[in-house]
Amino acid sequence: MNETLGDKIRGTLFGNAIGDALGLGTEFMSREEVSRHYPDGLRTYAQIVRDAHRCRWEPGAWTDDTDMMLCIADAIIEEEAVVPHTIARHFKAWFNGNPMGIGRNTCNVLALGDYTSNPVQAARMVWEMSGRRSAANGGLMRTSVVGLWYEEVERHAEEICALTHADPRCVGSCVILSKLVHALVYKNEVLSLEELVEIGRRYDERIEEYVCRADCGSLDELCLDDEAMGYTLKTLSAALWCLYHCESFEEGLLAVVNAGGDADTNGAVACSLLGARFGYEGIPVCYVDGLRGKNRLDRVSEDLKRIVGSEIA
Repeated sequence: MNETLGDKIRGTLFGNAIGDALGLGTEFMSREEVSRHYPDGLRTYAQIVRDAHRCRWEPGAWTDDTDMMLCIADAIIEEEAVVPHTIARHFKAWFNGNPMGIGRNTCNVLALGDYTSNPVQAARMVWEMSGRRSAANGGLMRTSVVGLWYEEVERHAEEICALTHADPRCVGSCVILSKLVHALVYKNEVLSLEELVEIGRRYDERIEEYVCRADCGSLDELCLDDEAMGYTLKTLSAALWCLYHCESFEEGLLAVVNAGGDADTNGAVACSLLGARFGYEGIPVCYVDGLRGKNRLDRVSEDLKRIVGSEIA
């Protein structure tokens, strides 16, 4: 069990980072722009165009998606438990370091001076100020690591999402992703779309439509490059489509990053699922070798395996 668990944990974390790092190459691009910049498709970090947006990162570097996932992981390792206030403290410390690529909703919440005293209230206030319309994917992009915890995944996913994103669509999508990761890692099971619909109904009726969209025949049908590209449910659909339709990690990775739109986040979420499904051993070596910061991911993977392994032994 420990060998399989370690492979699945490492696969989830590396999958998140690899989808993020390669997805940066097409982030905010339309399908047409992706085809123009990458006529044969984006396949490697070295291909990533060095325009004004992307030149801020070295090829193979991840963005805020994986940064925030690691904030959660580091907080869990520090406490050897899931403690929302500690996670909020890690988020704030990361924010104070002037990170690149941070989303608007997350920035607005973490910028509040008293954020760590009541992060859930801060997130709810920002959501209320949006007219309760903001349902960005910034909570979803980082939540894969929550599924690696051995118990109470749904509660933890709810609490951690609410540290920055109050909308029930955000909370429900984070719960769905975390429970999928957990089932893949601990049971090697893929939850059915019907099960995901039932989970979604507990949070917001709008989730069902986007879960069901994952049953479409082509990723093109999800229109990932339209004006709603940063919507949490659109990113969830993309990740589910890859999980249910792709037969390998690389197939899903290349499909989602070449669809454009919010491709680093779509890639991070989809490939965390694919990493949980196929394991670290299922990830082509070229994507691991070219990843900047892989030593940190190795350390975090080992620490999480040690903590959860001792709890379930």
